[in-house]
Order: sequence, then structure tokens, then C-alpha cells
Amino acid sequence: MNYTKEQLEEIEKYASIFLPISDMAVILDIPAEILREDIKDRQNKASNAYLRGKLASKVKLHTQEMMLAQVGSPLALENAAKNLLDMEDDE
Repeated sequence: MNYTKEQLEEIEKYASIFLPISDMAVILDIPAEILREDIKDRQNKASNAYLRGKLASKVKLHTQEMMLAQVGSPLALENAAKNLLDMEDDE
């Protein structure tokens, strides 16, 4: 499906707040199965918009978690260590 610039911006915005694809589809008036398939297709602009939104918020969460770990939060320290292991596994 071809998406307008506005639709791509909305997909990115909704992904940044971790809104489920089925809810995005209702708001955008697109069949959920089509949006889901387009998001799975890494060559599709909808997929890129979705990943940008999702990852932008993931970066914010990791940043906040690292700040909490640096001041000694036990749970944040544990999560930061897990994030580091995930990062190293991906290298």
C-alpha cells in the first residue's frame, strides 16, 4: 500500500507510544492485516516509520534506565546489565 506523508508520520508517532498495530489500523482506517504485512516488509516506508517511532522511545527508555542505574537503582542496574548483554550479543 502507498502511504501519505501524514500517514507515515502518524505510524511513527503511534509506534513511539507502543500503540498496537491493530489500534493504529483503526485510527488510520487501514485493514490491520495490510498494515501488519507492510510493517513486516523492511523495504516498505511504513516499516521504516514504525521502527523509527518504536526505537526513538526505546532510546529514551534506555537513557532513563542508565541514569537510574548510575544513581544506584538495583532494578535499573540489573536492566542496564541485561541491555549491555543484549548489545554484545548483537555485535
